[in-house]
Amino acid sequence: MLLIDQLTVELAGIEVLRHIHAHVLTGSTVAVIGRNGAGKTTLLRSIMGLVPVKSGQLLFDQTELLHTAAHRRASLGIGYAPEDRVIFPTLSVLDNLRLPAEVLGLTAAETQLRLDAALEVVPQLEPMLARSGAALSGGQGKMVALGRALMAGTRLVLLDEPLQGLAPVLAEQYVQAIGRLRQLRPTLSVIITESNASLLHGMPDQTWLLERGALSLDTSLAT
Repeated sequence: MLLIDQLTVELAGIEVLRHIHAHVLTGSTVAVIGRNGAGKTTLLRSIMGLVPVKSGQLLFDQTELLHTAAHRRASLGIGYAPEDRVIFPTLSVLDNLRLPAEVLGLTAAETQLRLDAALEVVPQLEPMLARSGAALSGGQGKMVALGRALMAGTRLVLLDEPLQGLAPVLAEQYVQAIGRLRQLRPTLSVIITESNASLLHGMPDQTWLLERGALSLDTSLAT
């Protein structure tokens, strides 16, 4: 599915990621655990093409992502929910969800199929569909960002610090949504970054520890 090989990212003259090597299998859920500033967000942004990569490879089913323009990576079936949500305040929740499908040029029928599938995973979104993006709480925005990522992410979904700042009830709903996602889309791969592994309730198949830009596998935290 996704092979990360010797990935090195330098920002402002500092190596934020150093020779990262990892493999995400089809249908697996991977947690990337690390402190704030460890490089978790940079790793996901590298996959999405949002930061320059100094060296290495990102092979997505043999497609070299580093040779693929950032705006074309979603068309490969990669969805991304950034830490800061990036919900468009002047659009309704429904329009925020539909936006990736419109950008990808999907038909109305395919858009509706993906929307129905996203609402099955995150049913809390349905009563909010007509609400303005500006009227959402931070936690609600996280749920919308998850649903929007699912509209594009048919093969791989990247979730950056999705539980950060969530009230316990919303955090539990988010974890339950990920559980439904694993059941409903068994071939979908998911990468979740988090500072606290215990919040994921043992859900990942693998847990990677990211510290000072270096990645290691921690089997003691994986199911």
